[in-house]
Parts: sequence; C-alpha cells; structure tokens
Amino acid sequence: MKFIDEATITVQSGDGGSGCVSFRREKFVPRGGPDGGDGGKGGDIILKSASRRRTLLPFRYKSQFKATRGANGQGKQKTGRSGEDLVLEVPPGTIVRNAETGEILKDFSKADESFVAAPGGRGGQGNLRFKSATRRAPKFAQPGEPGMTLTLSLELKLLADVGLIGQPNAGKSTLISVISAARPKIADYPFTTLVPNLGVVKAAGAEPFVVADIPGLIEGAHRGAGLGDRFLRHVERTRILVHVVDAAAIDPEHPLHAYESINVELSRYSPALMDKPRIVALNKMDLSEANAAADVFSETAGSVPVFRISAASGEGVDRLLKFIVSELENMETAN
Repeated sequence: MKFIDEATITVQSGDGGSGCVSFRREKFVPRGGPDGGDGGKGGDIILKSASRRRTLLPFRYKSQFKATRGANGQGKQKTGRSGEDLVLEVPPGTIVRNAETGEILKDFSKADESFVAAPGGRGGQGNLRFKSATRRAPKFAQPGEPGMTLTLSLELKLLADVGLIGQPNAGKSTLISVISAARPKIADYPFTTLVPNLGVVKAAGAEPFVVADIPGLIEGAHRGAGLGDRFLRHVERTRILVHVVDAAAIDPEHPLHAYESINVELSRYSPALMDKPRIVALNKMDLSEANAAADVFSETAGSVPVFRISAASGEGVDRLLKFIVSELENMETAN
C-alpha cells in the first residue's frame, strides 16, 4: 500500500430540518391550536482516530464528505428525525488543521479519540413553540440552520518511541526487520525504503515499544533533497533517535561525516530535534573493514553512546535493545 501522510478534505455537516406549521384537526376539538413539531438536527462530521488505520490513503480517492440533513418536523408535535453523523477514521498521530487559517483543530495523539469537526445545523422550531397568550395561532415556524462547510488539512506524524535515522543503505530496514515483525523491502541500492515502517519490539522483561524506520536522509533533506523533507516530520514524534551508521563506509579521514550531516539536517528542520536523546549504532560490523573505522569513530564521537552491531548476523543487537529499554524506562520515571 502506498504511504500517504498528507491530505486535504472538504466536509459539510447536515442542515437542520425545518419546523412544521400545523394545527390540530380533530373531530369535536374546536380551535385545536398549533401542533407543529420541530425539525431534526443535522448530522455531525466526526473524526475519530482508529489503530487499524495506518495511512491517509482513503482520503486520496475521496476528498468531499457530507452528513445527512435532519428531517422536517410534522404535525401532532412530531419532531423530525436527526441526520446521521458521518464518522471519518484517521490514523493515530494525525494533526487536523483548518486549511484556510492553518489553525490546529485537533492532534490525535492516541487511538480512540473523537473530535466533532463540523457540528450539524440545529433543527427549526415548529409553530407550537410560538404559541402564547396573545398569539394563539402562529402561522409560521423556523427554518433549520444550515450545516457547516469546512476545508481540513490532515497531516500524519507517526507515533513511535524510537526513530531509526541515517543515510541510505545504512541498514535501518534490516535492523527493524530483525528486532520486530516489520518486513520492509531490503536491497543494496539507495532509497530502498520509500515509506516509513513501524514495528513493535518485544524486549525480554520489558514493555514493548514502537520503532520507526525513517526513510534515508541525505544532505539538503530539510530543503526537499532526496526523500527527507517529506519524512523528517515523523522524527518529531519519537522519544529517542538511533542513528544507524554504515561502519564499513566510514572515511577514516572524516569519521563523523555521515553522523554529523544528518544532525545538520535535523537541526535545520527543527532545532528541538537536537534535544532528543540519541544513540549511535555502528552497523555492518560483520565486514572486515568495519572494525578499524569503528575505532576511529568511537574515539571522536564524544559523549554519545556508541554500539557496534551487525543487523545481518545479530551481533550486538541485544545490548543495543537493553540500552534503549533502559533509556525509555528512565524517561518514564522522570515523567
């Protein structure tokens, strides 16, 4: 399925039904008086976050949604039926904005949240409502209120505890396939991963956590180069960043180049990203040329935690996971 993380839709709630003008017409009841019922309320447009939704793809094929109107009131004080609400399901992590003003209307931070985006119009009052001591036989009723039309901008930011970042072919897809049930496409060429992948990691003796494999970032990603600027937004929701570096491709003359170039892109996109805890995973340690390069990297990396792993063979992956679990638990305790 194609990953869609942005969509624009137009929603229209239902009109309210009109009130009824009616008078009692019963045998042996002279001057029966008004008995017109109220119109029914128009249907609401409701957005609801559902865990079974993973993308905004359904809104690519249909972008206009309208709830039903309320029924008109009837005689004998019968209120019209309310219009049916229209519920639109979105993935958790969806931000809803007013497309015209940019105002954030709702941020769905978890599943099973609901938000009335466009309330239905109120039903009009029947002529029974207007009867008084001085107005015994009102011959008018209220029309129903019109529904609301609104253009909404939907933006999905994946909800994950850990984000795997790094340059193309660093081995992020292989790593997420090893530590979770996610099965991304894996091949030896740039931009194998064209969509973010989510996986649930079930570490022994710890709460499961969600990891996201963010498609490969390159220099200039914050300006739209490569795939990055489209997917950098998903990094914002993560709690910890694991920077996967291809140890076999490290240049001994500039060992931190790959690591620092991604940090530059993160900071230019959003300085707040630099405050997130980060871990370096030097991958492909099963290759002979990786050890010497990893030594040089570790000597110049400063205080950032560095783990040597091989996603292909599983070497060092358990140590990395234990450290991630520890960091997440410390963050929970701090909160």
